[in-house]
Amino acid sequence: MIKITNSISLNEDEIEEHFIRSPGPGGQNVNKVETAVQLRFDASKSPMLGPDVFERLRKISGHRMTAAGIIIITANRFRSQLRNRADALERLVELIKLAAVPPKHRRATRPSRRAKAKRVETKKKQGMQKKQRQKKISFE
Repeated sequence: MIKITNSISLNEDEIEEHFIRSPGPGGQNVNKVETAVQLRFDASKSPMLGPDVFERLRKISGHRMTAAGIIIITANRFRSQLRNRADALERLVELIKLAAVPPKHRRATRPSRRAKAKRVETKKKQGMQKKQRQKKISFE
């Protein structure tokens, strides 16, 4: 079990790992060894994710989630397969942690009378400064 929050934990069976050849530096090793990891997690069928968490996860994950609700994370940052596996899993956990936090409810507020007066006062002050900078033209 992979613990994400107090109420959400994932079973290892829900996560599929496929190993692919990694692009980038590595010399001959790049052409021989499959060090990159492609992690797949079917969020739509996961029993631990509620519908609200799933919808937030859909918004957060963006292009990483398919239309079927499968999250695909590709990790090829490191040259080691083990480190890439850990990196991919860590990124999945972070995504789900972000989705697990419900957004704060915004309360509409109005500026106070003092704040409005202060705003008007600074506008007047700025206008006076600009007026003083102007050249005085007299037609005599």
